[in-house]
Amino acid sequence: QVQLVESGGGLVQAGGSLRLSCTASGIIVSINAMGWYRQAPGKQREWVAKILSGGLTNYADSVKGRFTISRDNAKNTVYLQMNSLKSEDTAVYFCKAFVSAGYWGQGTQVTVSS
Repeated sequence: QVQLVESGGGLVQAGGSLRLSCTASGIIVSINAMGWYRQAPGKQREWVAKILSGGLTNYADSVKGRFTISRDNAKNTVYLQMNSLKSEDTAVYFCKAFVSAGYWGQGTQVTVSS
C-alpha cells in the first residue's frame, strides 16, 4: 500500500524559508517521478515542481528560482525547499507520486504572512 506523509509546513514571514518533506512507503521515490502541488483557498490545485527518476527537475514559473525539489534516496523522501516566500505562496502543499493513477499525501499547510 502506497502512503505519502508530508511535513514541514507552518507559518513564516514573507521573505522567509521552509522545507517540506514527503516520506513515502510502498514505493521507491528514486525510480518514480514525484511532485509537489499546492491549493490555495478558493483555487484549483496547481502543480509546483516535479523530479523525474533520472533526477531532472521542473518548476512552475511562479516558483522558479525560489523553490528547489530534491530527494534523499536513503530516506525515501522528497523535499521542497522554499525560499523568498511570498504571501501568494500560502496554500496547502501536497506530495504526489506518479505511479499508476497517482497517489497523494494528506497535505501540509503553508502560511506566509506579509
